[in-house]
Amino acid sequence: MKFCKKYQEYMQGQDKELPGVGFKKLKKILKNCRRDAQSKKDVHGVLDIQTCPQHCSVCDGTFFPSLLKEMSDVVGCFNERAQKLLELHLASGFRKYFIWFKGKLQGSHVALIQEGKDLVNYALINAIAIRKILKKYDKVHLSKQGQAFRSQAQSMHIEILQSPWLCELMAFHINLRETKAKSGMTPAMIEGCHLTFNDGKPVLSCDLFDSVKLDVDLTCSICLDTVFDPVSLTCRHIFCYMCACSAASVTIVNGLKAAEPKEKCPLCREAGVYEGFVHLDELSILLKRSCPEYWEQRHQTERAERVRQAKEHWESECRAFIGV
Repeated sequence: MKFCKKYQEYMQGQDKELPGVGFKKLKKILKNCRRDAQSKKDVHGVLDIQTCPQHCSVCDGTFFPSLLKEMSDVVGCFNERAQKLLELHLASGFRKYFIWFKGKLQGSHVALIQEGKDLVNYALINAIAIRKILKKYDKVHLSKQGQAFRSQAQSMHIEILQSPWLCELMAFHINLRETKAKSGMTPAMIEGCHLTFNDGKPVLSCDLFDSVKLDVDLTCSICLDTVFDPVSLTCRHIFCYMCACSAASVTIVNGLKAAEPKEKCPLCREAGVYEGFVHLDELSILLKRSCPEYWEQRHQTERAERVRQAKEHWESECRAFIGV
């Protein structure tokens, strides 16, 4: 079965109407582009292939804008659904029942696992669709503009495989797998998803498709240690929460939301990346289980630092209040 038909059947088989890549529509655009290019043969009947990649009104006006919007919609839908799922999994007591009632979500353990798997499948099949249509573009145009577009999408943070919520879902599945293994139940998790330590450095890995492997480095580039209380900035780089606060020139008391828009990521130097940060709670649970001694040591150290910063903060506030 051709991928276009397989993709259409997958999207039509979903319970809810979800945003996706207009694979068939984009292929038609490329077909029209090919016809347009074939009509532009030179006087010797030879196709001038150099004019299309740089001056293609058919594609540049419709193909890339359409794909850009569709990618943005897909990653937005994925992030929103993954966030709701993981909030439900991590919630407890009255808050969990409130989320169930508000979102009309199924709260059983099996339903959570299935929803997680469905979300990962949704991310992967759309990633494959985007990869294939961009390859098709480069084949038609004999260019590398498709690859350049992928790089642009990554810089705009609409590449679904870079989403921090995909990283959280990977950790979510590993956590459930370990819980099921201890209880003697047969796990029903994503194949090829695991946490490894290479020379003491943790890496979260997942085998995806077409020999593509997703590796997430879990070493904080600021303290050069395993990330503790990890957060992902909007540029998709992961740091310890306290290290990120230090880089953003804010205290633990004020938090990352108080960071100025001009503050930059320590790695890529992109500005304005702190406001939309994501707390990676599932990943934090996974690392706590995997290296308990290190986690306890960091917990004691950071608790003392938090107390110190809180004390200094409130002393400063009191002095300001009384005008000292």
